[in-house]
Amino acid sequence: MLTRRRKLRIETERLTLRPPVHGDFSAWSALRQDSRDFLVPWEPTWASDHLTRRAFTNRVYWANRSISGGTAVPLFLIRREDQMLMGALTLDNIRRGPAQSGTFGYWTGQPFARQGYMQEAIEAMVHYAFGKLDLSRLEAACLPENVASRGLLERSGFKYEGVAQSYLQINGRWRTHVLYASLRSDRRGRTQVG
Repeated sequence: MLTRRRKLRIETERLTLRPPVHGDFSAWSALRQDSRDFLVPWEPTWASDHLTRRAFTNRVYWANRSISGGTAVPLFLIRREDQMLMGALTLDNIRRGPAQSGTFGYWTGQPFARQGYMQEAIEAMVHYAFGKLDLSRLEAACLPENVASRGLLERSGFKYEGVAQSYLQINGRWRTHVLYASLRSDRRGRTQVG
């Protein structure tokens, strides 16, 4: 199973998307700490041990189990030119059978925001999810006032689907989210006139 995890790499023009490894701890904790004020308004409340080595080790084990079990694909965004960790993208809650779907979650460190890296990563993961994982529907949600995230999803081919009241606890409060989806065979907005 370890071999399978190590083989999971998605290459883009500027990025390598790969599962987290124990050696990423220092870069991950530094980036999260340095970007704390930037990230906290959009994320669930950080546990008191959020930035500890132990918590990170648990994340790595969870990533390995999730990939092996086919329930999630948690990947770090590594800039190819200098091997810098820039953020993470997770395809989680993978559902098989009639649903064939999954849910996106992502974050970028503040120094790397609004430079097109996450769009590049999302587009690569969408391709992987539809092509390699044979999923049919990818979902994502964000806070209505998160204009940057909404724009990112729309530029990445996701379409607005609606609103979910009290969808997730963000920064300690139940928050309403806007919902987006990308479909493998998207016919929304098209008609058969004939």
